[in-house]
Amino acid sequence: MKPVFEELVAEAASASVDGWDFAWLDGRATEARPSWGYQRSMSARLETATAALDIQTGGGEVLAGSKSFPPTMVATESWPPNIARATALLHPRGAVVVATPDRPPLPFADAAFDLVTCRHPATVWWDEIARVLQPGGTYFAQHVGPASVFELVEYFLGPQPRARRGRHPEAEAAAARAAGLDIVDQRTERLRMEFDDVGAVVYLLRKVIWLVPGFTVDLHRDRLRRLHEQIRRDGPFVAHSTRTLVEATKPVSGFRLAPPSRPD
Repeated sequence: MKPVFEELVAEAASASVDGWDFAWLDGRATEARPSWGYQRSMSARLETATAALDIQTGGGEVLAGSKSFPPTMVATESWPPNIARATALLHPRGAVVVATPDRPPLPFADAAFDLVTCRHPATVWWDEIARVLQPGGTYFAQHVGPASVFELVEYFLGPQPRARRGRHPEAEAAAARAAGLDIVDQRTERLRMEFDDVGAVVYLLRKVIWLVPGFTVDLHRDRLRRLHEQIRRDGPFVAHSTRTLVEATKPVSGFRLAPPSRPD
């Protein structure tokens, strides 16, 4: 006998959402993966870097999947549960986890890194990325693309025409260039997602809190119940995520160090 609505919701509402591991959804939801294989490509770049920074590392799970780290490996994170999780994963491998708010400035010197990486940043501080990159350095990242999972977002919030225009690759490329970076590669893919039960939806919305801001089971119980009945009647709820691969470099030419100040 399949679990009833209240059981599915209660199970998902009590599950831990610390870190950035989505293993709880195994067997309950699926998402196609981008063709470029971000973690594999990131790992290859880390092997040749000398000093690297992973921004908004979450629980460190993606970074920890890399084969090796450069001599200097730093990660930043703002959410305390994730900071503790990332520290436990990354410190044994020699990486330093820095607790810092999700706002500029980054707590590092100019030109400190030859590689900056990030998977699914909440916000992208292009000027700060350019500042901490060495001339010739690379920013390599996978961003959430426009209108990602909006079938689910708009199920709860209604039409979101303005939000649908956010995170557009052309706008991101323009912002990167304005910060002084050159776009080397940029690709976007739309990927099918399926949610097999309402508990998978509850878990995702608790973990990825910016999809439906202010989401709680109590506040959205009626919509969740209708979604539960829809899934039982019609099969999995289908949505689509969008992902954008970004590779940008800081030009060597035109880089100038500030002249030393003269003593008074």
